Amino acid sequence: MMKPLPTILLSLFLCSFAFAQEPGCENLFPDNAVILFQGDSITDGNRGRSADPNHIHGHGYVYLIASDLGANHPGKNWTFVNRGVSGNTVEKLQQRWEKDTIAVKPDVLSIMVGCNDFSHGVTAQEYYDRYDSLLKETVEKLPNVKLIIIEPFYRADEETLKRYAPFQKAAADLAKKYNAVFVPTQQMYSEAFQSVPKPEYWVWDRVHPTTTGHWLLYKQWLKCVKEN
Repeated sequence: MMKPLPTILLSLFLCSFAFAQEPGCENLFPDNAVILFQGDSITDGNRGRSADPNHIHGHGYVYLIASDLGANHPGKNWTFVNRGVSGNTVEKLQQRWEKDTIAVKPDVLSIMVGCNDFSHGVTAQEYYDRYDSLLKETVEKLPNVKLIIIEPFYRADEETLKRYAPFQKAAADLAKKYNAVFVPTQQMYSEAFQSVPKPEYWVWDRVHPTTTGHWLLYKQWLKCVKEN
């Protein structure tokens, strides 16, 4: 006997859902882990500031990560928290770190910061020193936390990218120093910019990804975390 149409549609939906799952993610984090995302506007993603679960992850890469991993592995009971704040530099992160990071007690901490430091005239050495101090405090107060550092990227001319490169190197060096997963982004975006007539398809201004650009960041983050 032929199945009723709703049953057929449900079966097709479940098959497509299973096919869409990212393999190898079930053991990324311990059961009941808290995964915290910190940074500036790229992480913020215009997130809600209330407990409303419809808005707490914003509309960027954090939302994509949380929705993918959370939906595909509900039995792991992972909690995804977004505390990115638009306009933040490392110095501004330091000012709210105790309340917005240490108090959350994350098992995994993902950080992306740097573009505002660069645009506000902070030197690469100052950026490194402040970031280093922030990470040192973090591992002292949360000795078991697993760190993920995302390379800050820029859509700019070659001369600007040369001046920005020391900031990116600083982030990579700190990832190595603190045994963090490093997520490179600049080359990924630079290659993506070459794939379309207008690079605004991926990053609409100098630093803010479009929906498609956030998808690239989400996939790169997941790839690097899985590999490490």
